[in-house]
Amino acid sequence: MRTGAEYREALRDGRRLYIMGEGLIEDVTVHPATRATVDEYVAWYDRHADPEWQAVVLTPADRPGGRVPWSYVLPRSTDDLRGMGRCFSETTFQSAGNITHTPAYGNLIALGILDAVQQRNVSREQIASAAAYRDMIAATGRFLTFCAGAATIGARLRPDPADRVPLRLVRETDAGLTVSGKVGMHTSPAYAEDVYVGSHCGIDHGGHRVTFIVPVDAPGVTVLCRKISARHANAFMAPLSSRFDELDGQMWLEDVFIPWERIFLMDTSPEPMASWLFWHQLYCWLSKAEFTLGLALACTHAMGLVEHEPTLEYLIDLIVDVQTVRSCVTAAELDPELTAEGYCIPGRGHIAAGSIAMQKARQRITETLRILPGSSLVVAPSDKDLAAPEVGAGLDESFAGGGYTALQRSALLQLAADHVASALDGRESAFELHANGGIPAWRGRIRRSFSRYNELANGVLKSLSLDMPAIDLDGLRTFTPAPRRVVTPPKA
Repeated sequence: MRTGAEYREALRDGRRLYIMGEGLIEDVTVHPATRATVDEYVAWYDRHADPEWQAVVLTPADRPGGRVPWSYVLPRSTDDLRGMGRCFSETTFQSAGNITHTPAYGNLIALGILDAVQQRNVSREQIASAAAYRDMIAATGRFLTFCAGAATIGARLRPDPADRVPLRLVRETDAGLTVSGKVGMHTSPAYAEDVYVGSHCGIDHGGHRVTFIVPVDAPGVTVLCRKISARHANAFMAPLSSRFDELDGQMWLEDVFIPWERIFLMDTSPEPMASWLFWHQLYCWLSKAEFTLGLALACTHAMGLVEHEPTLEYLIDLIVDVQTVRSCVTAAELDPELTAEGYCIPGRGHIAAGSIAMQKARQRITETLRILPGSSLVVAPSDKDLAAPEVGAGLDESFAGGGYTALQRSALLQLAADHVASALDGRESAFELHANGGIPAWRGRIRRSFSRYNELANGVLKSLSLDMPAIDLDGLRTFTPAPRRVVTPPKA
C-alpha cells in the first residue's frame, strides 16, 4: 500500500480540471476547493500503517496470502465479506458517510469488471486484461472511480435521435479506440486517477457495448466538477462540510485514445458489474445513519433530555432504522451468492431490501436530528463569538451548564447542524435520491433477486388437506428496468 504522501504526489499529474464557480484548477492538492478532501484521502491511505487501525484495515496475519488491505481483497468466503464489511463500515463512518468513493470502491469496480467479462467471455485477452488491472490497483493503491457513461442533458435533447448518445467512435486501430463526447455525473473525479466509463456510453462493437478505463490525466480529457458545497469559512461552524466534498462531475473526451487492454465489452446494462458497488454504497448510507444516531445520542445527553420520554422515542425510532439496515448487510455477507469463478457476492436480495429501507428512512432520520436538539441547533455560537469581548460572557451564560462548557456544547450543536442542515446535507440528499435509479430500480432488483417465490407459495399449500396444483412463480423474476427518463426536445 502506498503512503498518503505518495497518493498526494500522484495527483500532481497535469490533469485538466475545472470546478464550477472556481475555474481551472492547477493543483488539487493545494486549491482551497479541493485541498481538505485530498487530505482526507491521504488519511485513508495512511491508516494502513497506523497500528491503531491495522486490525480494521488489514487482514489477520494468519490469513492465507499474508496480511493485506481488506480494501483490495478478492472475496471468496463469508469471512472475507465480513472482514471487508467491517473495514468499509469503520472507515466510512469517519466521514459520516460523506466520502463514498474511496480506493476500496475502486477495487470493487475492478472486481465487477473482471466478473462481468468472465461471464460474457468475449475473449481470453479481455479477461486477462481485467485481471491484470485489478491486480495492479491492489498492488499499487491506484484510485479508480465509476461513471455509468450516461449522456448529458444537451446530448439527450439533440433533434436527431441517432445523435442522442454520450460518446462517438472516432477511429479504430489495432492498438485501440479513439472516442469523443461528454459523459454525465460521477463521483470524486477530482481525486481519482482513473475513471471507469460504463455501458450507458452508447458505443457498440461487435454486438457488445464498449466500456473502458481512462486516466484522468489522459490527453484530451477534461473533468468538470459541480460547485463546491457552500460552507462557512470558520471550520468550527463547518466541521464536516469544510472537510468532505467529493465534487461530482462530468468528463469531456476529445479524441481520447483508449488501448484495447483498457476496453471491456459488456452488456448494455451496467447491472452485471455493479453487485459489489451496491454493497459498498449501502455501507456509506449506513454510516451516515449511524453517525446521525450517534449525534442524536450525544445531543440528548448534552441538552439534558435523557429522561425526556418523547426524545427517547425519537432515539428508539432511529435505532430501529439503523438496526434494520445493519441486519440487511450482515445477512448479505452471511448469505452470499457465489460466481462461477468462486467470488462471493453479498446476497443481492438482502442488499436490495436494505437499500429500500434506507431510502425510505433517510429523510425521516435527518429530520429527527433537526428536531431533537431544539432551537439551539440553529442559534449556537462559534468559537470566535464565545471569545468576543462584546458577547462572549453572555453566550457563555446561555450555553454552558450541565457538565458542558459553552464551547463544548456549541461544538456539538455545530456538528449536528452541519450534518443535517447544511449545503453538504442537501447535496448528499439530492444525489442519493437518484442513486442507481432510486426506489423503482431497487424494487426491480429485489423482485429479480428474491428466490423463495415457489418455496413459500407451495409451502402454504401443504397445510391444506387437498391436493393442490404446483405453483410456479419464477416468471415474477422477469423484470425489464424502466428506461432512463425519456426527454423530448421542445418543438420549434
